[in-house]
Amino acid sequence: MKQKLFLIVMVAVVIFSQCQSREPQQKATLPTEEEAKMSITKTFFGKTGGGQAVDLYTLTNANKMAVKITNYGGIVTSIMVPDKNGELDDVVLGFDTLETYLEGHPYFGAIVGRYGNRIAKGQFTLKGVTYKLAANNGENHLHGGIKGFDKVVWKAKEIKKENEVGVRLSYLSKDGEEGYPGNLSAVVTYTLTNDNELKIHYEAETDKPTPVNLTHHSYFNLGGAGSGDVLGHVLTLHADRYTPVDVGLIPTGELKPVKDTPMDFTTPTAIGKRIHEVKGGYDHNYVLNNWDESQPSLRLAARVKEPISGRVMEVWTTEPGMQFYSGNFLDGTITGKKGKVYHKHYGFCLETQHFPDSPNKPNFPSTILEPGKEYTHTTVYTFKTK
Repeated sequence: MKQKLFLIVMVAVVIFSQCQSREPQQKATLPTEEEAKMSITKTFFGKTGGGQAVDLYTLTNANKMAVKITNYGGIVTSIMVPDKNGELDDVVLGFDTLETYLEGHPYFGAIVGRYGNRIAKGQFTLKGVTYKLAANNGENHLHGGIKGFDKVVWKAKEIKKENEVGVRLSYLSKDGEEGYPGNLSAVVTYTLTNDNELKIHYEAETDKPTPVNLTHHSYFNLGGAGSGDVLGHVLTLHADRYTPVDVGLIPTGELKPVKDTPMDFTTPTAIGKRIHEVKGGYDHNYVLNNWDESQPSLRLAARVKEPISGRVMEVWTTEPGMQFYSGNFLDGTITGKKGKVYHKHYGFCLETQHFPDSPNKPNFPSTILEPGKEYTHTTVYTFKTK
């Protein structure tokens, strides 16, 4: 009798323990309501001229905001966000097909590197060695050279976490590529959250000292891509100073106050209000307020509102600078998505960065990455309505 009772008890214990061990696993596999509404899909986008396959990733959140990213150049091809009436529209310039991107474009939506912005006369000296880079912008070097990070195929990995989906892109820039020293391992992670945030996190490591200055180059139009110019967009920049430039758009090295100049956007101001006072239009680096080199923190850098749609975009970053570009070189020769032509000032860029030509300006924050150190920065584009 005692043996039978012992066996019954043991069987009951085993069954109970199995149920207990299964229960947490069953709970863990059930998605929350928000997770169920979030998605990431991957589709074939085409092939490069060299035959490399390229994919397109679509990130969608619980609010139906959708971001499309291709692993060719890490390009954001589309950002669909609602207006004040809940109507969705695409707020970045670009193209419908990979073939059009391959034909060449002014860095629409791309990851820019190894060095975003300009380096004077396509050269710099580091530890006594002078490095020659491609002069692809007059006599200057621009956005990483002839084949920068915007024109390579990145390895991609899908990410899905609680309340966010994303894609992790990685690329090895080999020693000597475009003239830069060192093998640079770069990782850029795009994530979309249920707070209508597009987060971009940058990481890089090198085996030789090298300049690194990665950024993102979307052309925004909060009224909708191809809907008209952006001169009526109201911009606020949290920057009391900017870096004046010479005729080649290379910083002079001075940090100049924006007060009482047409460069002042410290209070909400329409982009077009004083643009005629700036020769060529805006294409300048702003020195963002409250940057701490020893411990960079995420802080609000810019806010843009489009009055008709009510769309608002905020830019948060850990970087010391931001290039404000008013689409001056768009000239009506580019036909974009849905056959819409992109004319002058049809988009604006807010490129978070270190300052242009920093390798040749010792007084600017350093962009030199040393072996054993990690380059990292984060930028967040947040979309709202008002």
